[in-house]
Amino acid sequence: MKLQRKTRRALALGALAVSGALALTACGSDDTGSKNNAGGDSSTAASNSSIKCDDAKGQLLADGSSAQKNAIDAWVKQFSQACGVQINYKGGGSGAGVTAFTQGQVAFAGSDSALKPEEVTASQKVCTDGGQGIDLPMVGGPIAVGYNVPGVDSLVLDAPTLAKIFDSKIKNWDDAAIKKLNPDAKLPNLKIQAFHRSDESGTTDNFTKYLKAASPENWKYEGGKAWQAKGGQAAPQSSGVAQQVKQTNGAIGYFELSYAKDMTTVDIDTGASAPVKATIENASKAIADAKVVGTGKDLALDLNYKTKAEGAYPMVLVTYEIVCDKGNKPDTLPATKAFLNYIASEDGQKILTENDYAPIPDAIISKVRTTIDGLS
Repeated sequence: MKLQRKTRRALALGALAVSGALALTACGSDDTGSKNNAGGDSSTAASNSSIKCDDAKGQLLADGSSAQKNAIDAWVKQFSQACGVQINYKGGGSGAGVTAFTQGQVAFAGSDSALKPEEVTASQKVCTDGGQGIDLPMVGGPIAVGYNVPGVDSLVLDAPTLAKIFDSKIKNWDDAAIKKLNPDAKLPNLKIQAFHRSDESGTTDNFTKYLKAASPENWKYEGGKAWQAKGGQAAPQSSGVAQQVKQTNGAIGYFELSYAKDMTTVDIDTGASAPVKATIENASKAIADAKVVGTGKDLALDLNYKTKAEGAYPMVLVTYEIVCDKGNKPDTLPATKAFLNYIASEDGQKILTENDYAPIPDAIISKVRTTIDGLS
């Protein structure tokens, strides 16, 4: 009996091995140049089947915005499975990404702020054939303000109060200004621990643009990627700020919604009929109001941080992928175009909502797709 059981087991294992080999043999390239994903779930296989690899090969180095890191990781997983291209995106912050791009160290960069004129000039040294760096809006979403205050499960703040908190003018959670906005909350006599980014960050740039636009009398700083206000505590990248808020009693900090998991976030009093929550839908309402202000192939956007539209969350950012309009390096251009085409596609943009980001509105992303097709 034992021998018979062993024989049956060996035959079963052999059958499994044969069926596995047949399955692997059936996994080839489709007519778009993409490879089917063996062993993946149906949604992954469907997503991979729509990716056009074209002549993509080798590996890509990229750096920049940590705000979009979670989105990039999700995209890279799909694209690499389909095309076999290795993409190393460091996510060291927008400032690091732009510097790496203008020094010719990366194929593309991510930045939560559009290129400045001097950065465009610097890019002309690495973009050959008379090319220059351009901004392609690819990822949207709210900048959430997370907090860690025991016993306070809901919190409303407005721009003046936020400005004073992050400028060390409001120092305790039971301050009168916070009480006025939250009459039913049990605010403790607890010191506020405000955390900001230690690295140059487009998230900082957009957060302070909001404060400056919505409360200029309380936020006197020029703004930019580097934090300028006095006081507070610093941490690197969005992940670092989020971690500090989670583990520090009395903490508050700003970061993208995808980093706010397992955390309570502030509702913003914009002057609309009700405070607005940091959600993808509410951020999309604000981004849809943006205007393209870039020239030529550049698609930089002007965001309306002062919006009072019902349900529009004003504290938003858009992350740009930065590439040369022409004069990209020949060895990385095919893979760069294929990856950018994928993330700008309908399937690529759908992944954003699954990861707490907002897709770019159709009127804008259609221009992005056309621009990517023309990259050389």
